[in-house]
Amino acid sequence: MEAMEVDPLQHSATAPATPTGIPAVAPAAAPLIISDSGSSTEVDEDDDTGGGGEGGGARVVVPLTLPATWAFSQRRTGRGSSATQSPPVRRRVRQGFRVHYPSQTAAPSRGFPDFVLRAPAAAGAHQSSSSTEASESDEEGEVAPAAVQQAPPPHPLPPDSHDDNARLQEGAAAPPAPDSQKEGDDGPTGVQPPASQSEEGEGDTCSICFEAWTAAGEHRVAALRCGHLFGFTCIQRWLMSQRSAAKCPQCNKKAKRSDIVLLYAPKLRAMDNSAHESLKRSLEEEQSLRRKAELESAQYKLKLQAVTNKYGQAQQELQEMRAQIVQAGGRSAASASSSPSSRGLPGSQLTAPYEFHDAVLVSANGGCRVLAHCQLLNCLLASQPSAHAALLPGWGVKKVSLAHIKSSQYVPIHSAQIRALCFNRQNDGLLLSASLDNTLKLTSLAANTVVQTYNAGKPVWSCCWCVDKPNYVYAGLSNGSVLLYDIRDTSAHVQEFQPLRSRAPVASLCYIPRAASSSFPCGGLIAGTLEGGYFWEQLDESTYKPHILPLEAGSCTDIQVETESRHCLVTYRAGRLHPTVRCVLMALTRTPQRDDGEPPGCSCSPVHTFSAGSSCKLLTKNAVFSGPHGGGALVCAGDEATQSAMVWEASSGALLQRLPADLPVLDISPFAVDGKHFLATLTEKMLKLYKWK
Repeated sequence: MEAMEVDPLQHSATAPATPTGIPAVAPAAAPLIISDSGSSTEVDEDDDTGGGGEGGGARVVVPLTLPATWAFSQRRTGRGSSATQSPPVRRRVRQGFRVHYPSQTAAPSRGFPDFVLRAPAAAGAHQSSSSTEASESDEEGEVAPAAVQQAPPPHPLPPDSHDDNARLQEGAAAPPAPDSQKEGDDGPTGVQPPASQSEEGEGDTCSICFEAWTAAGEHRVAALRCGHLFGFTCIQRWLMSQRSAAKCPQCNKKAKRSDIVLLYAPKLRAMDNSAHESLKRSLEEEQSLRRKAELESAQYKLKLQAVTNKYGQAQQELQEMRAQIVQAGGRSAASASSSPSSRGLPGSQLTAPYEFHDAVLVSANGGCRVLAHCQLLNCLLASQPSAHAALLPGWGVKKVSLAHIKSSQYVPIHSAQIRALCFNRQNDGLLLSASLDNTLKLTSLAANTVVQTYNAGKPVWSCCWCVDKPNYVYAGLSNGSVLLYDIRDTSAHVQEFQPLRSRAPVASLCYIPRAASSSFPCGGLIAGTLEGGYFWEQLDESTYKPHILPLEAGSCTDIQVETESRHCLVTYRAGRLHPTVRCVLMALTRTPQRDDGEPPGCSCSPVHTFSAGSSCKLLTKNAVFSGPHGGGALVCAGDEATQSAMVWEASSGALLQRLPADLPVLDISPFAVDGKHFLATLTEKMLKLYKWK
């Protein structure tokens, strides 16, 4: 905008001198008013002496005849005097009379700016001026500055209660500017955020002064109870200014000075982890779908195996019938077609694959507990207390010959109750037994003599052989620990596995050999306690990795494993949530290695659940085994309420047969002799044999 010129005023009178020697202003002198509209500079000659502009911009009245010393003298004393009007000086007014906002580094102001600039009028009234400078000329004579009168700063008000434009338009009624805003300063601060604020992050600056908070000092980061962050001095002044109606500047929740909390954080930044959480949820959904697919796959595999076995049996029966027809001729074929067997068996016989074979009284006084089959001697062994406790106290095993189906000989082994019996696969006649007398013993049934004794220091509840290494045996103790023994070392145990969670007794031990299975190829030891189950994966000869199986805590009584199908049968006692005894068939699975480098884990998932009565007062042992003649897996469990044993088909979960017993069934053992398949059930006194049809 081009500079504008001010025409001189014609005055003929001279100003009389004051007693101080300073010329006074003539009352009739017309002031020169320079108005600023914000975008241009205008200089007008106004004959009015009111001095209070009503225009849109601030006005500056500059008396051009007074020296600078008089202006500052009047500023200090506040007195007015009269003087003569000297001849006016022709001035060139420069562009630049406009409101000047602070720079980016200017200190923030707590109030709103006052920009009213006014020279004293004929009445001698002195108005306040802001930091806006009067225009000066570098080429011509000196100009007297406008008189500045400072007033005490008003009481601070909240920033949102000010209206800068209204204050600018009030003219002389506007309150004076603070003392800090003098002529030559950068101007008022706190009107708007600095230009550099847009480049900084919103989480690094105070929302009151728009300046970055610090880690120490007066403007350190502080928080209110609602969680919003401010500079300490800013929020303190804000709450003091609002008194009883103080609120948070951002959420308008009630706040007070005692709610201010200083945060000791050099860097405060919230990391955006929404993508991570989304990926985590996607991973959990994918894992859930994978487990569901593995469960369905295990169920379909069992069904396919059962259908394949039935198809093989039907093919075999068809070939046998064709051979009989060829040998017997047409008449035999006709008679065979009219016989009931050719028309098909009744439905009850089809669903009852076992038939009663024989029963043997093992102990008239009772006390039988566990059962084992010896293939080398072709006999069954049942644990029982000594029949002659006065002469031969303790516990041993009773031999039951399968050739003659009668009990033959008693072998004493332990001094307390026997809790487990098992044989190895080498078929050497060595019996491993665990007892509550704190010992684990090896007995040669060929000589009926104990050949090795291991003192575990605690009652031994279970035991088993290592299938991959026949020289290793395991013993489960009453404190939840598992001891590994080498039968070649008679001094002490080789390794001890500490309990993972609780110190509940280890009620069952089963070793799973390594196999070429896609779902579960690893081998190791499954330990079933009264509080849950663990799988100790054998990585090498002396390294075992523990895995906690997802079983129900506090109700597990027994775990049995079928090594070929890699399934395990878990028995839960009845409780408040489940009023019946449950036998859950689970498929062992191995999770693949994750992308984050975590090694694969071993787990199990339920396939079928079988109900086995309403009571479980005894720690009975159930069985899961392959069906005869390559059939599907079968599950057999005792029912204490009805004093019987029930047989289910594992693939479909259908109940095939209920085997009656006079007492609750304590142990079940399937075995084969000369190609014939049997199922033995042991009660407290009797041993019953059932033959596969």
